[in-house]
Amino acid sequence: MTHEIPPRSGVAFRLNAGQRLRVIDPKGEQVSDMLAFNAADTAEVISSGRSLDYASRLYLTTGDPLYSNRSKVMLRIIEDTVGRHDFLLTPCSKDTFRIIYGDENPHRGCFGNLAAALAPYGVLPDQIPTAFNIFMNVVVDPKTSALTVEPPLSKAGDHILFEAEQDLIIALTACSALQSNNHSFKPIHYAVEG
Repeated sequence: MTHEIPPRSGVAFRLNAGQRLRVIDPKGEQVSDMLAFNAADTAEVISSGRSLDYASRLYLTTGDPLYSNRSKVMLRIIEDTVGRHDFLLTPCSKDTFRIIYGDENPHRGCFGNLAAALAPYGVLPDQIPTAFNIFMNVVVDPKTSALTVEPPLSKAGDHILFEAEQDLIIALTACSALQSNNHSFKPIHYAVEG
């Protein structure tokens, strides 16, 4: 069964070991921030630093594991029709919109959506790490190391498929940052398989 995350919102749910999570971009060029927590101990959380360190590259794709802060594999990428996702930038937030864009009345962003979705699981806002930003296209300039957020490479129907290697709490968004989504907000679809 496929579920829809409306634009600029988020959800959280259980994903058991062995189950698969398919995240789909139904309309194209829409980012989804993803977090994973150990369902039995939410102090264990997805880690950008460990995942990138162990892979020795910035862009993770098919076959790559996503590690926790305890160096345990949480998820493994099984299929990936896009091949470009970000694991550097933090979830957008009220502060992102205020500091970077100068918004006077900012949206709560992915950070606020993740915090609200995870609250029933006892996860506090300060526990939210850097997300795996599905379909987000962040380009690193090799000379200056400047980061540029470019339009996602995902087209309508593109997907990424993960397999859980432990019992998890997953949080997903339909990203709230205009620049990340080529200046429009669209839904994200997801399905739990197995």
